[in-house]
Amino acid sequence: MPARDGAAPGPVRRATIKDVAEAAGVSRSTASRALTGRGYVGLGVRERVQHAAEGLGYVPDATARHLKQQVSRSIGVLVSDLRNSFYADLAAGISQQARRRGYTMMLADDNGSAADEVAAAERFVALRVAGVVVTPVAPDVVAYLSRHRVPLVEVDRQFGEGASDAVLVDNKHASRRVTEHLIGLGHRRIALLIDEMEWTTGRERHAGYEEACRAAGLPLEESLVVAARWDAGAARAAAADLLRRPDPPTAIFAANNLLAEAVWRAAADLGVRLPDDLSLASFDDAPWMSMVTPQVTAVEQDAVALGETAVTRLLERIEAAQAPPRTVMLGARVLQRGSTGPPPARAAVRSGSAGAGA
Repeated sequence: MPARDGAAPGPVRRATIKDVAEAAGVSRSTASRALTGRGYVGLGVRERVQHAAEGLGYVPDATARHLKQQVSRSIGVLVSDLRNSFYADLAAGISQQARRRGYTMMLADDNGSAADEVAAAERFVALRVAGVVVTPVAPDVVAYLSRHRVPLVEVDRQFGEGASDAVLVDNKHASRRVTEHLIGLGHRRIALLIDEMEWTTGRERHAGYEEACRAAGLPLEESLVVAARWDAGAARAAAADLLRRPDPPTAIFAANNLLAEAVWRAAADLGVRLPDDLSLASFDDAPWMSMVTPQVTAVEQDAVALGETAVTRLLERIEAAQAPPRTVMLGARVLQRGSTGPPPARAAVRSGSAGAGA
């Protein structure tokens, strides 16, 4: 019925399988067989049903079909912050691999909140997803999904070691290599600006930094390890405080791309030149790091490959529900760029004077 004059038209009703059947002059079961390919339908009838479906703009109700078959072709994906290029690339990798394997992706962003993370997981369970890929911010989400027997893969960090599958980067080894790079350039006062040390990512990056310092015989100064959490403004202030110290570090290793940007901005605010006055290295590479001058030395994690591998592992888990949990570790490479160089001459003099008086 057309809308009354001046009245906004109502929403158009989606075509149903019943509408297709009536348009094609067949039963609903015949229309269903013709469109799904399951069961015999004569070629002429099949073509007539398909033509009717196209004319009506009919789209199968995947949710209803999956509920009827007790099979879902959707994967829940729960990440921490889609504004961060790392998580955006991770989601892209998950989406690409899911599509290749015939699955769709339901994406949620918890913005780093443990409560929002569990709430999103509850929605995934209600929607009966086949499994979940999650970058967990707390152990609660892993416990919740496990309790509901939903296959899951932790990616980037891990809380359910030994209890759930995970796909991780070798944070410890990559962090050690970055620190060794800075030590090899002559730096002796290397600060680590880090978000946290409770998650596997922070713990392992801190451990790699300490290993490299110990191996080089450098003292582990607690004051050179600064936790800045995830707030960009707080991280920028923490970086500025480091650079204003009477005996500032000659190099800063930022444990992620957000922290690296905070150091970059703080150095610019204070007129500190890279790498003449300060060397800067980042654990994460981000697009801006190769667009500035000097470009920023960084650990390049292949976030797309992380996402693809996580989907592969999840589908393996769905196929073999009773198999022991497995952790897949991916490597990372250090991209040496212009933001790292030898320490400033005055720092070398201070270091030499201290050594002579010891």
